[in-house]
Amino acid sequence: MYNQLIDLLITGTIDTLLMVGISALFAFIIGLPLAVIFVCTSEHGIYPSKGINQTLGWIVNITRSVPFLILMVALIPITRFIVGTSYGVWAAIVPLTIAATPFFARIAEVSLREVDSGLIEAAQAIGCNRKQIVWYVLLPEALSGIIAGFTVTLVTMINSSAIAGAIGAGGLGDIAYRYGYQRFDMQIMLAVILVLVVLVMFVQAVGDTFSAHLDKRKI
Repeated sequence: MYNQLIDLLITGTIDTLLMVGISALFAFIIGLPLAVIFVCTSEHGIYPSKGINQTLGWIVNITRSVPFLILMVALIPITRFIVGTSYGVWAAIVPLTIAATPFFARIAEVSLREVDSGLIEAAQAIGCNRKQIVWYVLLPEALSGIIAGFTVTLVTMINSSAIAGAIGAGGLGDIAYRYGYQRFDMQIMLAVILVLVVLVMFVQAVGDTFSAHLDKRKI
């Protein structure tokens, strides 16, 4: 019994880490440039463009306003087109990515907006162009906050992956639903909860460590 439970938890944990890890990678690759665009195209940004800023803002806000469970169901045709199936770990990556990307973009945007405007003005005064300001001023100065925001995003994605698992995506959520809820097995349910808590605590601890190390205000 215990060997079967351990095997289930190992398999579920691997599936959860796979779907969250790949989705998080895409969310970071897409979300961070989005955040940079938001900040740079704002009214007082280095690339002011009201049209681009508002259009992207509408798209991101609409996506963020849809609950993950509804979003996952609504995206089934797109998911099936991209990965060839609407069931399993790979199918969960599509809605997880689409849900996490705007969430992370908004968090990263806050960190980028907190960069001291005096640093940007100083960079402009010494002749830095706008690309150099982004690469050598905005991103390095906001990196600690960006990492902290990405950590929050990862924790949210772990929670969302459990919801996805409950409706056929696999992972720990699937184990909790099929073996814990449907079979009324509290032992399995508690074991899954424990693994999820450990995962979240580990991710949060690692993220906090990196964020603190990169925080230039403490140097």
